[in-house]
Amino acid sequence: MENLSTIVDWSRMQFALTAIYHWLFVPLTLGLSVIMAIMESIYVKNRDEKWLKITKFWMYLFAINFAIGAATGIILEFEFGTNWSNYSWFVGDIFGAPLAIEGIVAFFLEATFGAVMIFGWGKVSPKFHLVATWLTAIGASVSALWILVANAWMQYPAGMEFDPVQMRNVMVDFKALFSPVAINKFLHAVFSGWALAGVFVVGVSCFLLLRKRNRDFAVSSIKVGSWVGLAGLLLTMWTGDGSAVQVAKVQPMKLAAMEGLYHGSSGQGLAVWGIVNPDKQWNNDEPEYLSEISLPHGLSILATHTWDGFVPGITDIINGVSVNAQGDTINTVSYQERIVRGQQAHKALEQYRKAYAAGDKATAETALAALRADYPYFGYAYFNSVDEAIPPVGLTFTMFRVMVFCGSYFILFFIVALLLVYRKNWIDKSKWFYWVAMLSVPLMWLCSQAGWAVAEVGRQPWTVQDLLPTVAGISANQLDSVIITFWIFAVVFALLLVAEVSIMVRFVEKKSKTDILAAGSK
Repeated sequence: MENLSTIVDWSRMQFALTAIYHWLFVPLTLGLSVIMAIMESIYVKNRDEKWLKITKFWMYLFAINFAIGAATGIILEFEFGTNWSNYSWFVGDIFGAPLAIEGIVAFFLEATFGAVMIFGWGKVSPKFHLVATWLTAIGASVSALWILVANAWMQYPAGMEFDPVQMRNVMVDFKALFSPVAINKFLHAVFSGWALAGVFVVGVSCFLLLRKRNRDFAVSSIKVGSWVGLAGLLLTMWTGDGSAVQVAKVQPMKLAAMEGLYHGSSGQGLAVWGIVNPDKQWNNDEPEYLSEISLPHGLSILATHTWDGFVPGITDIINGVSVNAQGDTINTVSYQERIVRGQQAHKALEQYRKAYAAGDKATAETALAALRADYPYFGYAYFNSVDEAIPPVGLTFTMFRVMVFCGSYFILFFIVALLLVYRKNWIDKSKWFYWVAMLSVPLMWLCSQAGWAVAEVGRQPWTVQDLLPTVAGISANQLDSVIITFWIFAVVFALLLVAEVSIMVRFVEKKSKTDILAAGSK
């Protein structure tokens, strides 16, 4: 069992490594595609050659990032088969359908019109080229849609039914995949990409300002990047609010972990800042925090949109106190009972398969009815104690605050950037902002990665919420092979990242030594 746990941990680390690297490239692709489409739209409307050169500059950086992102994304999808084959079988066509649509429709839309966008200058009309650029941007977002729909289903499985003959889930309602959880997750990810790309454009532009050769180029880029980034950040906050409400309804344990909350209440405060007590357990009397600053009623407002709404904590949820889909406080099934009922579901499944094989229809129907009654707790049968169903509280709590604090900072960042570029000569007198902007670029990536850590770590130990834990989803691999491939991927991904950053830096460095907007410049 110890060896199994080690294989699970290494398999999770390998997938997390791949996902982290992939997500370095995805948000920049989502946001930069929109920014350069807006820039090219200005060019087509005004026929100002300045905007053509600005568009081509950012398009070059987009193309580099897109290529590396596609490579890491392909590896990520292959890992579902190599490392998580039990999961892949269990989710059946439900998980595969969105990924297939993403590959057949969205990715080909991206790739086809992306090729026209990158190589079509002078070969197609300016308006057709603009259409190709916008379709590339739309294709990037549509690609993210199907991937995030698949991810959201793992967090809130809907539209499916378990087939005991195939031992897998089958889709019964395709529309159910587009739940509020999926829609909020998609919009939140796409808009956060706008914000990240906005910071990237401002940071690179400030580097050019520091070199004193491309003021007009940099100022024009900062204006577009800042407006897109600010809009993206405000929309990210709006969709984040919707996500919080959905998490409170369908993943209350994740919300409790995000807050380090063990004993909930009506009018629950929000820990604006705090240090989680590492000795705190769901069944002891240790304090939840070593230190904290709370906003009164804040969590109730965030989770229920009411002043005095009840928000359950980890201990409450384990003991069977929760909130239903309508937001009402209810007494539900305790975690200990879920383990028992999950075990009953497994026994009913075994009885069904034996009766089905023997042709005993009456016994099979009785066992199937028992299986369906307890199937919502199917995954809990893999746990030996309720402690195994609690997410890593400290990491989830910390990453949530990193995301929120960074997001709040970047609102101020974009407001200051817009103020400086729209006030006469203010940007020329603000060299301090150049350094702030450049240092803010990696901070924005930290914010983005922290958001994904909250989403994925907060739902542990599940691959499919309540139905399949990570311990039951892995492939039958040897521990050595998982460890070796982990380090191989770590080296390959590091080399890819170094290559991309090196190419981008050299390109920007080269352009910073010339006047990008000068006549004859390419």
